[in-house]
Amino acid sequence: MNTECKPEQLEFQSLGRREVMGRFDGGRITSDGGGLLLREVDRHIGLLDRLAACFTDHRNPESIEHSVRDLVAQRVYGLALGYEDLNDHDDLRKDSTLALLVGKRDLTGERRVREQDRGNPLAASSTLNRLELGTPESASSDRYKRIAADNEAMDRLLVDLFLESYRKPPRKIWLDLDATDDPLHGQQEGRFFHGYYRCYCYLPLYIFSGEHLLCARLRTADKDASSGSVDELQRIVGQIRARWPKTRIIIRADSGFCRDAIMAWCETNDVGYVLGLARNKRLQRALGKEMEEAR
Repeated sequence: MNTECKPEQLEFQSLGRREVMGRFDGGRITSDGGGLLLREVDRHIGLLDRLAACFTDHRNPESIEHSVRDLVAQRVYGLALGYEDLNDHDDLRKDSTLALLVGKRDLTGERRVREQDRGNPLAASSTLNRLELGTPESASSDRYKRIAADNEAMDRLLVDLFLESYRKPPRKIWLDLDATDDPLHGQQEGRFFHGYYRCYCYLPLYIFSGEHLLCARLRTADKDASSGSVDELQRIVGQIRARWPKTRIIIRADSGFCRDAIMAWCETNDVGYVLGLARNKRLQRALGKEMEEAR
C-alpha cells in the first residue's frame, strides 16, 4: 500500500481568532536559542578558552578541522542545553545555532574538507569521544585518542572562577560538602549497590560555596560518603588562602562527613566546621529537652 504524502500545511482547530497550523518549510530551525545567553556569559568570564587551555593536543595540526577549543565548547554547550549523551551530537552536528555558539564561521558546514561531512559544521560523536577518553599517559602515542586533559588544571580553574567572582575578599565563606547518588541503569564499570539510596549508582563528591561549584569528583558507591574529602579540602582551602589569607573558612555537611579525620584536619588548619550527627538513642536522650524546645 502506498504511503500518503504529507501536505505542505496542516491546519488545526483555531485558538480564538488565531489560526493554528503546521508547516514543514522552516529550513534550519532550532529550539536552543537560549544558548546565545550562555555565549554572552562565556565572553565575559572566558570559561571555554580557559577550559580548553587545560588540554594538550597531540594531533597533526595539518589534519585538524575541529580545534580543542571547538570540541570543548561543543560538548559544554550541549550539556548546558540538556544533551547529555555523546551520540546526541550525531544530530546536533548539523545545528547551525550550536555552530554559532561554538564559534564556527561556516555555520552550514558547506566548506568542510570531506564531501561526506558537508552540511555538518560540527564534530560527530566519534570525534568528541576521542576528546573525552584520551589520557596524559597514552595520548602522545595513541592512534586516535590524542587529546589529554590536565585534571589538576581543571580543578584549579573551578576555584579560580569562584575567587574571581568577588571584587574583594569576603570576611567569611562556607564550603558545603555533599555526596549524592548518580543512578546507573546498565552494567557500567564500577557499578555497586548502595544501601542508603537503594539502587545501583555512583557516589560523586561535591563541594560548593554558595552557587559556585569548587569540586566534582566521581566515585564508586562502595566508598564512605566522606572518602577523599580531606584531600579535596586541603587543595581548595590552600588555593583560597593563597588569595584570601584573612578570610574565615567554615565547612558544613551532614552526618556522612562527621568523621575524625575531617574534624582533626579542620582543627589543625584553623577551619571551622558544622557537621551533622547521626541520630541514635543515647543522643536523643541527652538532647531530648533541647529538641522539644526547638520543636
